[in-house]
Amino acid sequence: MSLIKSQVKLEKTFFLADLIIFIFIFGAFWALLKIAQRWGAPVQPLVEISLSPWSLPKYTLFSLSRGFVAYFLSLIFTIIYGYVAAHNKKAEKIMIPILDILQSIPVLGFLPGLVISFISIFPHWNIGLELACILMIFSGQVWNMTFSFYSSLKSIPQDLIDTVKVWKFGRLEKLLRLELPYASIGLIWNSMMSMAGGWFFLTICEAFVLGNKDFRLPGIGSYMSVAIEQGNIQAMFYAILTMILMIIGVDRLLWRPLVVWSQKFKFEETKSAVISNSFILDLFQESKIISLLVDYLNKKVLLKIKEILSQRKVNQRKVTSLSKIFRWTLLILVTFFILDGIIHLFSLLSKVSFADWSTILGRGSLTLLRTLLSLFIGSIWAIPTGVAIGMNPRLSKILQPVTQIAASFPAPMLFPLVIVIMNYFGISLQFGAVILMMLGTQWYILFNTIAGATTIPTDLVEVGKIYHLEKTKFWRRVILPTIFPYLVTGWVTAMGGAWNASIVAEYIHFKGRTISATGLGSLITLSTSKGDFSLLSGSVLVMALMVVLFNRLVWKRLYSIARTKYALI
Repeated sequence: MSLIKSQVKLEKTFFLADLIIFIFIFGAFWALLKIAQRWGAPVQPLVEISLSPWSLPKYTLFSLSRGFVAYFLSLIFTIIYGYVAAHNKKAEKIMIPILDILQSIPVLGFLPGLVISFISIFPHWNIGLELACILMIFSGQVWNMTFSFYSSLKSIPQDLIDTVKVWKFGRLEKLLRLELPYASIGLIWNSMMSMAGGWFFLTICEAFVLGNKDFRLPGIGSYMSVAIEQGNIQAMFYAILTMILMIIGVDRLLWRPLVVWSQKFKFEETKSAVISNSFILDLFQESKIISLLVDYLNKKVLLKIKEILSQRKVNQRKVTSLSKIFRWTLLILVTFFILDGIIHLFSLLSKVSFADWSTILGRGSLTLLRTLLSLFIGSIWAIPTGVAIGMNPRLSKILQPVTQIAASFPAPMLFPLVIVIMNYFGISLQFGAVILMMLGTQWYILFNTIAGATTIPTDLVEVGKIYHLEKTKFWRRVILPTIFPYLVTGWVTAMGGAWNASIVAEYIHFKGRTISATGLGSLITLSTSKGDFSLLSGSVLVMALMVVLFNRLVWKRLYSIARTKYALI
């Protein structure tokens, strides 16, 4: 009798899981139709953004779609770029400096060219502006994910690599069974941070102004941008509330299940006494629909990949020759575009006067100082907090959604409140910009510290307790060696984020007036709004050179220390 009851209960659980999955699939299909209608609609000369709260559900859907499309592109880029850079030493010498340059170029450095290019390609349809916005969000998401994946691949313990060689795994098997699982914890936490990085510039990407042209896209970012311009406190409150609800929903439905799932890849011999759980993950594991889909992928898709790989081995000579032709063609095309870009860049830079170069360098020094201060202040609280969250599953369960809300919330939406507080205490934007920059960059340090602390083996923690290690010794011998590679990644990406944040932290529109601080970020924003592409190019170039130079002199050495002196295994 009890067996029958348990079977009925199990069938009800399966039915509930499949019902929820079916509703989710139906809702996703409906959302795709709405997004497709928006993308395929004709371009409007001016899009009116309604500040009615009833418009927010539709705007939320549009912003979410852009964020997730950008994240999907970021994930593909991360795996390919990080894999090649970690495994090809010759390519690594070129690819990592390029990554430094790309992450240092601010969003407004990409935006004008991309918007103009995509509008030229799609002059009559919204898809041009939508693609430009997605690529802008992509540029705010991808870099810390790529750095995290690359760093994880470079820090895989040698005994695991030797084991893979003994089992004679191919490249695909090695990627699926060792490299992706080993990098999963850091990649998932950096994915959370990437979504936060994408939301940070939402008010710019969805309400972009170039000269006298206004390019608006309906979304939460443009809604908040209009509310800030008009000083509509009620509309700002609605936007903030909507953002919080959206972030909680994404965290509960996506990030929490992924964090719990990734714990099975933790490199340890003793399991933690506290086991994390997720209702959504349990539903997916109990769903028959998901089970059938996974079986189909394993039997059909993976077998097809193996067949293709086996055929490639048979036709290796033919593939090799075609591969060479493709590589040379790609190299010629890339070289052509690079040379064309350099010619146009020099043409723009030739119009920048000596006085302008002096101004750019002076402002760049001030922004560099603000960047370093924001990293220092952010590290003071983010490192101990991240270790506490990462090493305590119960605390992580409580604080993960809180940190998600705080990190994913676009800091520019909080700028008006912070400015009011700074004005009350008599703090000018010259120093206050450091606080505004820190609002967006401190989370890179926190999330990477959490990821590093999460990977600390439970058996080492238990050994520390048995031998009654003092806190300072425990930090020096266990915590720091584990989190240091993650921490360096957090600092590198936080610095890139701080440079990007300077363009919105040093130049602010509030209640019809402009507040600015002397710096490179405000110069980039001002030159963009005026359409001065020569000054914009010079400013972006100096910013990129400063970031790359700092990365070569400081962060590269710290990465070397992380892989040698502070190696856990």
